[in-house]
This record gives sequence, C-alpha cells and structure tokens, in this order.
Amino acid sequence: MKQETILLVDDEREIVDLLEIYFCNEGYRLLKASDGLEALEHLKDEMVDLIIMDVMMPHMDGFAACMKIREERNMPIIMLSARNSDMDKITGLSLGADDYVGKPFNPLELVARAKSQLRRYHRFNKDIPARINDNELVFDDLAIDTLKHEVSVGDRKVKLTPREFSILELLMRHQGQVLGMEQIYRNIWNEPFLDGGSTVMVHIRNIREKIETDPKHPRYIQTVWGVGYKLDGLS
Repeated sequence: MKQETILLVDDEREIVDLLEIYFCNEGYRLLKASDGLEALEHLKDEMVDLIIMDVMMPHMDGFAACMKIREERNMPIIMLSARNSDMDKITGLSLGADDYVGKPFNPLELVARAKSQLRRYHRFNKDIPARINDNELVFDDLAIDTLKHEVSVGDRKVKLTPREFSILELLMRHQGQVLGMEQIYRNIWNEPFLDGGSTVMVHIRNIREKIETDPKHPRYIQTVWGVGYKLDGLS
C-alpha cells in the first residue's frame, strides 16, 4: 500500500524536528515547509495526504495558505497555533481546516488526530476510491490489485505495463483530482520533467486503449484541457 505523505508547515525548527521523529516512526513520509508559500510549492509537485500547519508564520500565514489550498485540494488540514481563543479556532475551521490544535501539544495526541483525519478522509471522501482491502482500489467497475499487479474492468482482465499500472494507480488514489502532466511524470518517472508531457500523453492513450470501451470517448480517465488528467466518471 502507498506510503501516506504528511506535509508539516511550521517555522519553529524544534517542533518540526520533534514531529518528524514521531510521524516517521509511525511509517509516514514527511515533507517540511517553513511558511505557506513554501507549502504551496510542495503541493505543485507532490501528492500529499494530510497537512499539519501552523497559523503564525512569515511570508504567508496558515490562514491564508489554508484558503489557497482549499481552492483546489481537499486533503485534511490540521491547524497548529499558540492562539487558542475561540475566535481563532472558528476562523481556522471556517476557512477549511479540519481540526485545530493549540500549542503546546502532546505529540502523541497530534499523531492520533492525524490518523483519525486520514481514516475519515479515505473512508468518506468521495474523491478517494473505495478500498475493498489494503491492496485493492475500485472505481465503478474498474479495479486494481496493487499486490498482485492486476487490473480488471468488470469481469475482463487487463494487462498493463508497469508504467501504465503506476499511472492508473496514481489516478485512482486521487480520484476526482486533476493531476498535471508534470505531477504525473515526476511521481512515476522520478526525474526532471523537461519534455515529459508527450511521454505522459502516450501512456494515457495506451491505458485508454486497454480499459475503455470507446477510447475516443473515455468513461474513466478524463482530459482537463491545458491542465492534465483525472479519474472521474462522466455524468
């Protein structure tokens, strides 16, 4: 199963270093940023499952960053702040945060809150594909088994290359979310984008040829012109 990624945004180095130990010990992948602008840069290239973000930071504070993130993303956001007034909490939650934790805090409690948000997100958010078990992802009648590396459409088995399988898995793990060509290329090929757009387009076309009944009018992988692709059924 894909390792979940947490983006930690805080300009207090001691807090970042402490939380890195706790979350890495729990098996999470951790990205770090010192302000809202740096956090937004991470989100351009990285697939993030949860954000833990301080309110008071230079350049762009947590409230402003939360508003900006909510324009395009719906992963859970936990706000951290030494400002514990009810109005601050209401402001954070009204801007799109899912939880608000006051400083100082117990790191174990924060880990528990993060786990709870991730469980709720994957279980109830309609932009995340349903999971039959830890290895299987399902979207309508399209299913992939990440352990067996198998793909099926209804009762029909589909053979994909390793690259094609990885792209489809990436789209299914971010169902409903538009992924740019550069995002897809960096995540699958793990190298600088350069002229990777044509490579992504060829692989998407090949996947459609294999999973779609009518590749020219795709049912699963939709093109968002000028942006990228998303796994989202036609209405």
